[in-house]
Amino acid sequence: MAGSPHTGLRRLLGALSNSAAGLHAAWKNEEAFRQELLLAIVLFPTAFWLGENSVQIALLLLSVLIVLIVELLNTCVEATIDRIGHEYHELSKRAKDIGSAAVGVSLATLLVVWGLVAYARFFE
Repeated sequence: MAGSPHTGLRRLLGALSNSAAGLHAAWKNEEAFRQELLLAIVLFPTAFWLGENSVQIALLLLSVLIVLIVELLNTCVEATIDRIGHEYHELSKRAKDIGSAAVGVSLATLLVVWGLVAYARFFE
């Protein structure tokens, strides 16, 4: 928060606490986040098996993390729009649709990265 008197380690611990609360809220309230996190739990160890070098492993892991990050940001957009009001408004729909599109693009990126690494491992 603006003007917070906390600095250094206290500020870091507060930020970590807020992050943990955000992850908990996303897990509790967002089915899509739960599904993507469960997918991440499966894909993370798989990345170490599929990737043939540290660059491939990093790309595989980062593509999974990007999906989680974008889902969290999309959840923020949706929560903010819902906080403003539940009545229909074209700009609210547009914001939610664009957030959803961002999640879709991140999932497509994951598929491309994983597909290319799998292709390189098994067919080259």
